This record gives sequence, structure tokens and C-alpha cells, in this order.
Amino acid sequence: MIKRELYIKRIRPFFNKNIVKILVGMRRSGKSVMLQLIKNELMETGTKEEQFIYINFESEKNSQLKHPEALYKSVSDRIEKITGKAYIMLDEIQEVEEWQKVINSFMVDFDADIYITGSNAKLLSGEFATYLAGRYVEIVIYPFSYSEVLDLYKADKNDFDENKVFLEYLQFGGMPFLYGIGYEPEASILYLTDIYNSVILKDVVQRNRIRDVELLDRIIKFIISNVGSTFSSKSISDYLKSEQRTVAPETVYNYISACENAYLFHKAAKQNLMGKALLRTQDKVFLSDHGIREAIYGNNRRDVEKTLENIVYMELLRRGYKVTVGSINGKEIDFVAERRNEKLYIQVTYVMGNEDTINREFEPLLAIRDNYPKFVISMLDEIDMSRDGIRHINIRDFLKESQT
Repeated sequence: MIKRELYIKRIRPFFNKNIVKILVGMRRSGKSVMLQLIKNELMETGTKEEQFIYINFESEKNSQLKHPEALYKSVSDRIEKITGKAYIMLDEIQEVEEWQKVINSFMVDFDADIYITGSNAKLLSGEFATYLAGRYVEIVIYPFSYSEVLDLYKADKNDFDENKVFLEYLQFGGMPFLYGIGYEPEASILYLTDIYNSVILKDVVQRNRIRDVELLDRIIKFIISNVGSTFSSKSISDYLKSEQRTVAPETVYNYISACENAYLFHKAAKQNLMGKALLRTQDKVFLSDHGIREAIYGNNRRDVEKTLENIVYMELLRRGYKVTVGSINGKEIDFVAERRNEKLYIQVTYVMGNEDTINREFEPLLAIRDNYPKFVISMLDEIDMSRDGIRHINIRDFLKESQT
């Protein structure tokens, strides 16, 4: 187990504070392990094992606690036996009816430090969100970064082939369990397929009461196959119409939003860098973990530029950037990343094998007249082609740079 310091340092300032810590993200991305890591760190500072109350609502043995009255009573009974502050950790809280109301009662009635996890971005939507207004922080937990995968190898092995590790990561992604099975291809595909099916069934179909599952499946697979391509709900609707499947753009939009809420997809809007306007009908969609694309569609290594874009986009989200796609003078810049007073411009390519490719990647960046850092990230180039203040960097080096 690695410490995942990127997330711990974001949560640490809120230890022992009367504010609910909400960890969200796609299923199996490591939220439960984060609770264990938080517990470990709290125990290092003197908290006792008996002060913790942990409930996983995916376990059938806790099914009776999905009713708010039963959950309140169970936790209340256990707190009575605790000396000092109670530490309440509730895993997959969205399974509990009116959970915000229960959590609010815990905050009011007990001396408790509360941590919860969930697999839906709309956890705090609806009327019950008012119970926690202004009294929570939300941290998104993503699958392992390449840097975290390397940390695992460094902790467990004295010697390993870093190039082989990167190629495994490129193909199968960073879902935490994969390291435990050694990235064995057949087992990895089976596991990733199971995650995909679980997300679709539990967090998309059931939660949104979607009846046309076949249509949802076609939309998702279209997006997965075209990850990183610019499109609109209407363009997908037009494509499906050409396939003799009539569907309104609004329905497409709603299905994509449901997948976003389940953290399967992340959407990047396109931004006109001259006028600063967002082009709202032109988005790119990326996967929380590119390994799911390998399991459902395949060809991560063949479609390597799409995969590399997905990896870089998710890395920027991990580092806390808000990411859009740039457009300047009719040319596209893969990513414009903004965080507080920082901004980065990034182009991603597989290899800059000839002058045409070099010009294609550098020219849009040269057209930007501000002084924020600009990068061209590639995979195969051994020669540093940095020029005119634009830094050229290998993707492995970029992913290993500090994530602060």
C-alpha cells in the first residue's frame, strides 16, 4: 500500500475539524483504501482503534443500515461506548436514503470527525444538500497515476524495467487492483470489464432509471472509441441516425451527463483563446481510466495518441488544474490548464518524426502571446526539441514531475 500523499495532504488540514470530508470518484479507484490511509495517519498521532466506526454500504451485512433511522441508531449505540472523539467512516454513502440528513445529525449530536465516500458527482444535489451547505469539503480520488504505479514497484522490487512498466500502464491504466495481479493481460481485461459493467449498472442505469440500455451502450462505446475527439450531442445523434437509430440530442446529452456523474467520463470544453469564450457545443470527452478503453474497445497501443492525450488530461486533473481545449487562429491546442494563478499550454503527440509534425505541434503554441509555460509532450523522441521558449518533454518525465 502506498500513502497517496497527493490526496492525504489535501485532506490533512481538515483532520479533527467539524467539517465532513467527502471522497468521491469512480468505483474501485481507491476511495476505501484512502479511508484506511487516513485512519493509519490518525492512529500515528494517538487516536485509538476503538475510536473508529467504519461501515461499508456495499456489504450485504450492512443492508439494514441503508435506512436513516437504523443507521443513526447503530452509530449512536457505538459512540456511547467510545471515550473521546469518534471517527466515523462511511463507505459508498449514496446507498443510504436521505444520508445528508443523517450526517447532519451526527455533526450536531456527537463529538465526531466524519469521512464519507461516494461514487456519484451529484451526491450533494437535491433538497437534502442544504443540510451540509458550507460544512463539507469534497476531494476527487482518481485511479493511480503513473508516478504512483512506479512508487509501488520501487517499494516492492529492487529491480524492474521502467519501460515495461510504462507500456503496461499505457495499455491497462491505473486501477489500483491491477498491480496486485501483476498486470497479467487476461486477468486485467476481465477485471476492467467487471468495473465497467458495475459502473454502468449501479451508477448509471439504476441511479438514473435508464430503460434503453442498448442505446446507452452504443453512445458510451462511440465515445470510448473516439476518446479525445471533438464532438457534440448533435453530432452523436446524427451518427446514430446514420446507423438507423433515431435519438434526440437532448437524450444523448443526458446519457453522457449520467456517465460524468458516475466519474466514468470527464468532459473538456473548447475555449477560443482570442475571445476567451467557451465553445459549448464542442467538447472532448476522456475516461477516468484509459484501461477501461482497452477492456471495452481495445487498441490503446494502436491508438496511442488518443491514449497519451487521455493520460495527460487525467494527470492535469489529479494536479488540481481546470482543463479546457484551446483554439487559436483555427488551430487546436490540446490542453489549457489553469490552477489559481497558474496556466499551462500543452500539446501531446506520439513522436515528432518529421518537420511537418514538429511544426504542427509548435505553431499553435507560438501564436500565443502570453508568458505562461508551454509544453510539447511526446513519447518516443530521445532528442530535446525545445525551441522559442517552448519546452519539449518526454511523457514519462512529465508524469514523474512533482504533482504539487
